Amino acid sequence: MPTNIKISFLNHEVEAVIYDNTTGVDIISLLPIENSISLWGDEIYFHLADEVKVDSVKDSVEKGDLAFWPEGNCMCIFFGRTPASIGDEIRPASPVAVFGKVTGDLSVFKKAKAGSRIVIE
Repeated sequence: MPTNIKISFLNHEVEAVIYDNTTGVDIISLLPIENSISLWGDEIYFHLADEVKVDSVKDSVEKGDLAFWPEGNCMCIFFGRTPASIGDEIRPASPVAVFGKVTGDLSVFKKAKAGSRIVIE
């Protein structure tokens, strides 16, 4: 059963769900997560302090996907194209494990600023 979470940054709050898969369960065990935002195109990412187990990885994702990037040990929030995207697809820097989905308004992520605090709870 998916777990509801809240993503907060600047003065914005967005609802999301974490799936009941191996990666999602590991992420839930780390909550709350607080870190500084890094941006790569229309992707927010930030380093996680602990290692996370990965089920399977994908080369492309959907708008709103929450994913774990094993190569960088980072959580990612995809809200549009990245520098690696081809056409309309959303492509991470390298394969990621999708573990959730933003259910709230994705447009607020366009207001994210590198270095600002993000909280996942």
